[in-house]
Amino acid sequence: MTHTTSNPKIHEGRNVKRFREMLGIKQDFLAFELGSDWNQQRISLLEQREKIDSDILEQVSAILKIPVEALRNFDEEKAVNVISNTFNDSSMLNAVNNNPTFHPIDKLLQLHEEKIALYERMLKEKDEMMGRLERLIVRN
Repeated sequence: MTHTTSNPKIHEGRNVKRFREMLGIKQDFLAFELGSDWNQQRISLLEQREKIDSDILEQVSAILKIPVEALRNFDEEKAVNVISNTFNDSSMLNAVNNNPTFHPIDKLLQLHEEKIALYERMLKEKDEMMGRLERLIVRN
């Protein structure tokens, strides 16, 4: 039973290879999981096929834990276009570049204020210590 898709640009074998490689799975492992009839060379041939039998594609999708629809419908050209259009959209670029979660000047001022507060605490502690030392000297 062969599955046909409406988009001739989709290459199911290439999709299997892409997803397998993204998951870091070797052809040998996939062959082992598919059963004793399979070996690395047969997986290599499978990945060269534009169309893959539905039952095999379903087994592969289960092993890779990827929906069979992803293997059937992933279109690299469309994915690249979506990514390209998303990052070339000036409103998206403005949102990414011009609206950081904090303003660097505000952060710098906050750090400066914390430094001043620490310095003032240290001065106060020094003054208190000097007062204690003076009282000790006067007593003796």
